[in-house]
Amino acid sequence: MFRAAAIIASFAGVAAFAPAGRMAASSALKMGFESEIGAQPPLGFWDPLGLLAEADQERFDRLRYVETKHGRIAMLAILGHLVTSAGIRLPGEIAYGLPFADMKTGLAAFETIPAAGIAQTVAFIGLIELGFQARQEEIEEAQLTASGWDEETIAKKKAIELNNGRAAQMGILALMVHEKLNNDPYIINTLLGAPVPFNA
Repeated sequence: MFRAAAIIASFAGVAAFAPAGRMAASSALKMGFESEIGAQPPLGFWDPLGLLAEADQERFDRLRYVETKHGRIAMLAILGHLVTSAGIRLPGEIAYGLPFADMKTGLAAFETIPAAGIAQTVAFIGLIELGFQARQEEIEEAQLTASGWDEETIAKKKAIELNNGRAAQMGILALMVHEKLNNDPYIINTLLGAPVPFNA
């Protein structure tokens, strides 16, 4: 299985080294997005799946909104993973007779939380999402006004948030994959001789 995945990945990676003449031509619409926030060195405007090949501004704005939102969630996930791996827990109980202190870290937490607790958590996140959607523009405008930043600084901060979100999405994915592979999400620490005890 691993060999098949490695072979497929190597064929997919070969396309990156194709001469420029053999690459698919970009549409005029796609070229318009090269100056958007997030199209910055070293990759510039990067759309390997061609999601924006025939897209208009509305489609781009929707995809950017989703990318930013997923980046924010991933940054919180990384923070939560680090905090709980350090042994920090909330006081009290997550469910009747189940204190937070007994919770496992990472994906293993789903083995500990009762089904009703998972349903309650999903419902709570849904309520937060609905509440935020109802007042999103108002909240974001108030935050930008309170910051006192000029337009150039706001654009720079948005680019930083976008890149941090992209990195966090890759980071939380790596933590989950390594947790499932050998219960060692902090593999780099292990390779450097300072393993992190994880759900031990």
